[in-house]
Amino acid sequence: MSELRLRVTETTDLTPTVRRFALQDPEGLTLPPYEPGAHIVVTTPAGHRRSYSLVDPGGARPREYVVCVRRDGGGRGGSVSMHDDVAVDTDLVVSMPANRFPLRPSPRYLFVAGGIGITPLRAMVRRLRAEGKTGVRLLYLTRCAEETAFLEEFDGPEDTVHHSDDGGLLDLWPYFAVPDDDVRIYCCGPAPLMRTVQALTAHWRMSRIHMEEFAAPHSGISVPFTAVWAPDGRRVDVPAHLSLLAALRRAGVPVTSSCEAGVCGTCRLEVLEGEVDHCDSVLTEREKLSSMLACVSRAKSTEIAVAPHLVVSQYSSADD
Repeated sequence: MSELRLRVTETTDLTPTVRRFALQDPEGLTLPPYEPGAHIVVTTPAGHRRSYSLVDPGGARPREYVVCVRRDGGGRGGSVSMHDDVAVDTDLVVSMPANRFPLRPSPRYLFVAGGIGITPLRAMVRRLRAEGKTGVRLLYLTRCAEETAFLEEFDGPEDTVHHSDDGGLLDLWPYFAVPDDDVRIYCCGPAPLMRTVQALTAHWRMSRIHMEEFAAPHSGISVPFTAVWAPDGRRVDVPAHLSLLAALRRAGVPVTSSCEAGVCGTCRLEVLEGEVDHCDSVLTEREKLSSMLACVSRAKSTEIAVAPHLVVSQYSSADD
């Protein structure tokens, strides 16, 4: 995964728990391009690697990357490090932008955001409306107005901002009752919202529904297999209840990890033999041919041979 070293040029508290971070090249050069729906993986000062959506529309020559981070005191420490350890002029290592949630052409759109799930959808809505696109509807569901990032931006006739503390849960069925092939639905938010939207759109064509998970989806079905650690030929049994990452570590194989949810790419391994059941949200189809993420992916075959992944860490940027 190629990496960039960027400098924080601005921080802004959007709510008591959500902070905006603007990152630029220290030399003022333009950054690699990206489109709405893209994310970057940020290495926090405490060493965590976390995936954050880029909240601006992007384009061919962006001058900055902007992410928003909600502080989660009960999490694994990544968001706390971003809030407590990052300030203006802090340098951060970030990945090149990747996009597993692309904005596809459609006559009309319905965007459904839950809480901090607004971040990738904001980029999409802003891009479409800047281009003069009509039929761009947003449902933005939050707990209360105080915790609603970008609240002032979404007050138009096609925006519905709903706070559960005031009005309870919004009845979503009227928005999905009649399937419409001219509408694409994009949804991002916490797991209960995602499950609800999936259930309510079961009668829609699958190609019209697009969702981004906060963590990589798991199939829930695991079978045991054997992993061969290629550098020394060590054979490691991976039982159904353990991840490949956990089994390798238990056997004394030092595999680096961070999110352990399939969204950062830190625990990527090379696959030399065997078939993989990929469950991550990071690798491209091409990368999946020769590598896997040990935290969430497993073997389809009874045996798999893996080795450390060689990371290319370089970045060159220039203005034309």
